[in-house]
Amino acid sequence: MIFDVSVCLSIPEVNLSDNHLGDYGARAISAMLKENSTLVSLNLSGNHFTDHSAEHLGPALITNTRLRHLDLSYNSLGDRAGEHLGDSLSENTGLRSVSLAWNSIRGRGATMLASGLGGNVFLRTVDLSFNGFGKEGAVALGQALKENNVLEELNLSNNRIPPEGAIHLAMGLKVNKAIKSLNIGKNPIQNAGCYGILQSVQENPDSAMEALDFTDITVNQDFEDLYTAVKEILPELRVNHGGRIGTFRKAKA
Repeated sequence: MIFDVSVCLSIPEVNLSDNHLGDYGARAISAMLKENSTLVSLNLSGNHFTDHSAEHLGPALITNTRLRHLDLSYNSLGDRAGEHLGDSLSENTGLRSVSLAWNSIRGRGATMLASGLGGNVFLRTVDLSFNGFGKEGAVALGQALKENNVLEELNLSNNRIPPEGAIHLAMGLKVNKAIKSLNIGKNPIQNAGCYGILQSVQENPDSAMEALDFTDITVNQDFEDLYTAVKEILPELRVNHGGRIGTFRKAKA
């Protein structure tokens, strides 16, 4: 595809999703971002970007201070991309929301990206769903939540996070004063992980939590009892989960 990136220099919103731009396109977009002072929203989802693309995009995100919303979902960004983007996000002063959903960021890439989020004091919404953060990434995110008191919405659904990872996230939530919405559904955190996260909200007198999403994760009666207790402190808190262990819906005749 041939695309003249110069047209982006004069308009505030650009949607280039599903255009197969690849690494070459990422290089051109990055050059444009370094000079652009008008673009506010950029959708680059589904463009076959790889770790090599992130090598170009990373420095551009440090230079550009105008861009507010960036969508890099549905690409092929891996561990090295997580490292490059983590470094960039720690220094970026413009972005308010970023989506890296449906990529392949795991291992060291996940920990570096989490570290970058911990140092960012401008982002409000981050979508990391459908990657592979696992326990290692969750541990790093737990630490990031201890340091970051600006981020309000975090989506970690479907990231292979185990119960131990959820407990580390809970440790961060226990002191975090900004998070309003956490989606950690479709992870194998089990009831123990759900309970630990909800308990951390209960034990945080400054918690801003308004919504917890544990989609597809079953909980037990102890969790339900804890939720009832937490509702007395945070009556507006909404919790979604995959149902209670030992209860089944009756089939309709």
